[in-house]
Order: sequence, then C-alpha cells, then structure tokens
Amino acid sequence: MNKYAVFHKPDSNFAYASAGNRLTVILRVAANDKLDKVEILFNNKYRFTKKRFELEMERCAEDGVFAYYRADVTLPDSRFAYVFRITEKCKIFYFSEDGLKEDYEFELAYYTFFQFAFINRTDVMPIVEWTKTAVFYQIFVDRFARGDFEKDDDYINTPWDGNIDRYSFTGGDLDGVTEKLPYLDGMGVTALYLTPIFLSETNHKYNIIDYLRVDPQFGDEEKLARLLSAAHARGMRVMVDCVFNHCDRKHEFFRDAEEKGRQSKYFDRFLIDGDFPDYEKGNYAHFADCKYMPKWNADNPETRKYLIGIALEYLRMGFDGLRLDVADEISHETWRQLRREVKEKYPQALIIGEIWHDNEQWLKGDQLDGVMNYKLQKILIDYFGELSVKAEVAAGRMNGLLIANSGQANAMALNFLDSHDTPRFLRFAGGNRDRLLCALCAAVMFPGMPCVLYGTEIPLDGGGDPDCRKPFDWNFQNGSEEFAANFKAVLGLKKQRALTGERAEITAENGLLKITRTADGESVTAYFNTSGRAKKADVGGDVILGLNFKDGKILNDGAVVVKNIKN
Repeated sequence: MNKYAVFHKPDSNFAYASAGNRLTVILRVAANDKLDKVEILFNNKYRFTKKRFELEMERCAEDGVFAYYRADVTLPDSRFAYVFRITEKCKIFYFSEDGLKEDYEFELAYYTFFQFAFINRTDVMPIVEWTKTAVFYQIFVDRFARGDFEKDDDYINTPWDGNIDRYSFTGGDLDGVTEKLPYLDGMGVTALYLTPIFLSETNHKYNIIDYLRVDPQFGDEEKLARLLSAAHARGMRVMVDCVFNHCDRKHEFFRDAEEKGRQSKYFDRFLIDGDFPDYEKGNYAHFADCKYMPKWNADNPETRKYLIGIALEYLRMGFDGLRLDVADEISHETWRQLRREVKEKYPQALIIGEIWHDNEQWLKGDQLDGVMNYKLQKILIDYFGELSVKAEVAAGRMNGLLIANSGQANAMALNFLDSHDTPRFLRFAGGNRDRLLCALCAAVMFPGMPCVLYGTEIPLDGGGDPDCRKPFDWNFQNGSEEFAANFKAVLGLKKQRALTGERAEITAENGLLKITRTADGESVTAYFNTSGRAKKADVGGDVILGLNFKDGKILNDGAVVVKNIKN
C-alpha cells in the first residue's frame, strides 16, 4: 500500500455534516492499491475507547491517481470520533491522526482519533429544496426576445437579424421574456437566469449606474413585477445577476468621489490610489482593464451594508436567487455576511457564485450555495466537444470534481455547456449536434442543476463575445423537429427521482463514459460513446432515452439512458 497516498481531513470535503447526526466521511488511497476492505470504526467521542461501531466503506470514485472510499455514518449523537481500518492481503492497518500503523491503542484513542467534535446546526449545509429538480435557462435580455414595440427604441442600432458587435443593441426586453414563458415552460425549463437588467449604458448591463432602477431599454419595475408573477404562476424560479464587484463610473457614489476626492463621504467605498480618482491614469481598482468599471471596496462596512441591502431588495422584489458576478474578487467575509442576512429572511433563496477555478473555499456552507460549474464545462468540452480526452480521463476528472466539494455544494452547482462569456458549445463540437445533445445529457446526469444558454435548443453557433450573444432566431431557420424533440427529452431526465440525490457513480466501461445516479430505490444510468465507432452496450433496465442508439448498440456520438427500480 502506498502510505503516502492515504489521506483524510476532518471538517472538510473529506468529512462534512449531512444532517444533525450524520457525517459523510471519505478516505483517499492510491488508485492502484488493491485493498481487501476499508472500514470506519466510529462512535461518540466520549465512548469510543470502550465501544465502536464498524461499517465497511464503499469504493466510490477514482480520478486516475487516487481512489476514494465513502461512508455515511449516523449516531444518536452529534459528537463523532473515528479511525479507519484497512485490510490489504489479509494484513490489517489503522489510519488515524497518528498516521498509518499496523496496530492501534484504543485505550488512548482520545489522543489520535479523527473527530468531528460537535455537529452544530450551522455546520450542516442545507440544500435549497427547489434546486433538486431545477432546469435553468440563461437569458441575455437584449438578445432573447422583444415584447414592447411602443418603447423608445432610438437606442437600437442593429437589426434583430443583423451582424452584431460589442456595441450592438437589438431591442430584447422583459416583456419579450414574459411572452416566451409558455415556450420555455413547454421545453421543460423551471428556472430563469437573467443577466443584469438594471440601469446601464451597455447592452450587457454589467456596469450598473443604478442598482434599483430597471433599465428603460428592458422595461420598468412594473414590467419586472409582471414577469416575476407570470414565472411564479408557472412554477418557475428567477435568478438575477448581481454585479457587486464593480459598478459604472457614472454611479452617483463614484461621481461624488471624482468631484470631491477625499472629501467625499463615498471616497472609501472604492480603492483609490491618490487624493482623487483619475480616469486617464486609472489610479483606482477596476474590473479587468475596464476603467469605466470602478471596483467597490466591499470591505468598507458602509459599502458592504449597501450591497447586501441591494441583494435583500432583489429578493423582496420576488427574485428567487442571486448570481454573484466575479465572486472570487470579493472578500470571503463579505459573502459570509451576505449569506447570513439573506438566509435569515429568505432561506430558500439560492446563492450562486461566478468562480472559474478552484472553489472549495467558498463552498463550506458559510458563503455560497453553489458555483457556475466551469470545471465541468471544460471536461464536457474536452470529451464531447473537441474529443481531446478518452472516457477514462473524463470519468477521472469528473470524480475529482465531485470529491473536491460536499455533496450539498455539488447538488447546487450550475452545470452548463456555454455561457454569455464563452464560445457556444456547438463551436467546440465543430457543428456536431449529436455531440451537443450528448454533452447536455451528461450535464443533466451530473449532480447539480443543468443550465441552458438561450438559443442552444435551435442550436445557435458562435465564437467568443460578441459572437456567442447573437439574437435568438425565432424563425427557427436552423432548427429541426428531431433535434428539438431530443433536446426536450434530455431536459426531461431531470424529472427522474434518481437525479434528485447528491451522489453519482462515474466510471468508464468498454470505452464508454458511464454516469449512474441513484435515489429512493431508483437508479438511472447513462452511457456515452465518442470513441469513433459503434459500441455494444449491455445496459439492462428500461431504455428511457436513446441518442444514436440502435439494436443494442450506441453509435458514435451517441448515448443511451436506462432506468432500474429496486424492489
């Protein structure tokens, strides 16, 4: 056994509370170690030396380097102590805080056992209940649909079917979204993610001038209320994009700082190097290289109060979730305070952060509920889009992604193929619609909430910004009935009871990527084939979805999903 690979850490993604008296515990070992058995010995930490419960752990995942064993342990108490017993070739080892040893002094275990000293209520990260069946649809409002043809449209500078650039305005608005709710409902969408809708001079609205005034290009507060009411009447949730990292230079607070310098009561709301902010010099923190987007000093107590107040106002308006833009550039303490205040008043409000890279430090239950799952997107691009990795590699990377966070955080991740910030998935797939459907199916099967970028169902193609932000083609010139039917069927998988749980078993078999979800006695398994040739699949169960699946074979760029119910 490779003793250097054996790893565990309490109160982390390797041991986290999943209920008031239940721990999920994970042990890491080398993937190539052939172990006979891995067990967890556990009890109340004050009784552990005298008596221990024993439970065999399940080998739940491999990532190509390591293998992981998991157990969900429950006590009529909330004070856990535990050690691991590993059997290899009939030889027994114990693993504790004292490392890997061939014997263990249980009489003195209180010095070296692993412990979760006490599961406090706030140690348990709850899952927002409605997310278990959520299917999101992201809408870039200016490009989705126009519903108001009486508004002042002098700002529109590009025809709906014209060639767009970064400065194009095409006329989409909130009335357009409201009118298309029946269409979205019919496709199986249960939640909307709206990019920013408040006063701004750009088409994307990520440089906000007034956080509480709906941009007149999109409508007004009454039209927003109508949209929220209509969505809720259909059982749809709505998440709003919150731009709390930065604002527009024309925001009243920054204008005051420009005018008065250090004499402005808002000077410390920003990060300014000097006595006055100087636009030409850019002597203040700002988003990326955009000097017109000054960065908030969110560690200033008054700034933090202001931004959290806006978040609470959005929820009071009727929004069901907050998508936090550039979440990784704002302090952890700001998000902790926002979460405390939001969850106190709106416990079922969803908090999603935009974090492209490692994200576990935001997902401990004290800040975000979940993140936009860019790491999964890259795996899907590599396996289904660019065909640059095989099934074994894709499975390993997916498992590594799941192990990095708690089951609750994984369950509330936003799983997407593309966004307004990335090229369309169809571009990565070289226009191959079959691989697009398979990738979407994998995003639905993976723990979390699938999220479709508007127009994917047509499907829209496009490179990076602004090409990925083309207006929706309501003439469906490139669509097909077969593609639309398969698209809807893939989203419909989210209704399966097995997909409401937190866990997934992901492996590679015979060159196929295999994802299995199980909950409440129901199991759903998807097999994916990008090998370049047809593969025989001994799938068993009832086939509930076939994409390029014929006569028991999964054709290249195909998938099959089967369902089993345990008696």
